[in-house]
Amino acid sequence: MEHIKKVKFEFVALMASLMSLVALTIDALLPALPEIGASIGTTTLSENQLLITMIFLGIGCGQLVFGPLSDSFGRKPIVYVGFVVFIIASIICVTTQDYEMMLFGRILQGIGLSSPRSLTASMIRDEFSGDYMAKILSFVVMFFILVPVIAPLLGQFLMHLFNWKAIFYFNLIFGLLIMIWFLFRQRETLPKHKRIKFTSFLFISGAKEFFKQKEAVAFTLVSGFITGSFMVYLSTAQQIFQEQYHLGEWFPYIFASLAISIGFATFLNSQLVEKFGMMNMAFYSTMAYAVVSVMYVILFHNGENPSIYALVSFLALQFFAVGFLFGNLRALAMQPLGHIAGIGAAINGFLSTVLAVPIAHFIGGFVKTSVLPLFMGFSFFGILSLSVFLLVKRRGKLLTA
Repeated sequence: MEHIKKVKFEFVALMASLMSLVALTIDALLPALPEIGASIGTTTLSENQLLITMIFLGIGCGQLVFGPLSDSFGRKPIVYVGFVVFIIASIICVTTQDYEMMLFGRILQGIGLSSPRSLTASMIRDEFSGDYMAKILSFVVMFFILVPVIAPLLGQFLMHLFNWKAIFYFNLIFGLLIMIWFLFRQRETLPKHKRIKFTSFLFISGAKEFFKQKEAVAFTLVSGFITGSFMVYLSTAQQIFQEQYHLGEWFPYIFASLAISIGFATFLNSQLVEKFGMMNMAFYSTMAYAVVSVMYVILFHNGENPSIYALVSFLALQFFAVGFLFGNLRALAMQPLGHIAGIGAAINGFLSTVLAVPIAHFIGGFVKTSVLPLFMGFSFFGILSLSVFLLVKRRGKLLTA
């Protein structure tokens, strides 16, 4: 049924807009990190990095609550609950002058945003399956990538025009507009007869079912490895380009150009995934991800930063591979979980994030005077991800033999 169903442009745009709240809340803040740090009394670069990585912790944990609830009460009501939490968290962030309270607000923002982020995948899985689901996810990610292209520039503009708090207010207004659109234009994708009765054991039974699906677990791990190493870039991009390369005013434009690389790859994936299959597309992209990063480590192993042109070229190639991975990895993990799409998306998001946050925090601590630790992280987790793919492929051959 899903394969012949035609997707509407508005559905893709709305799903991408729901996901874009996450990107906007993270990326628009990047140029303002030094000013926010000065306002709340941070003393190290790693403390500023936590303002980015901690929101992912909230996203991962929040999905464990909202995902199972959406399987019982429907997708739309839970999206609204998440947005209310996001509003409360944003108010905390703009009213505090305490670092610990700001971190709490960022974690709470992540918890609120975990609802639209994870339930977007659930709603897509409610409607589609297989390679066509991967195609839809690629379209969603492609539109979603437009936000990182403009978010740092928007954040810098708002900060110069007003102050860093204006970024939080803009996010609230933008989110409210999306919620109004979602309220009036998106139908509930999980009808009542397909809902799971809510019990105290709902999550436990869902988790047991999730871990029975070996491929879902494997691709969740790969997603965590790739997301974690990519998250290092997100949390250190500001200090790399502004502190190491002294390109503060150019930072939003460099960030945007690299985001375009991801966006172009996701567009190509949406055109090619039905022809070549999401497994093949993800496997060869993981291979490219590992090869590019290893090449950088070999060429610049002495730790001296290359020219900005060389760095941007390597990052563009790296993120081009990432563009083929995000949608396909999520689709591969969700494919066997159609009967528990809400809980499945929640556990997938939680596990990949729980893996990603410590990876980003650990590697980010080494990115101080050189970019080399960033690419060493790319290399290690790229090779590890490739190993998981090879194990899955080998297991598949053994099962069909």
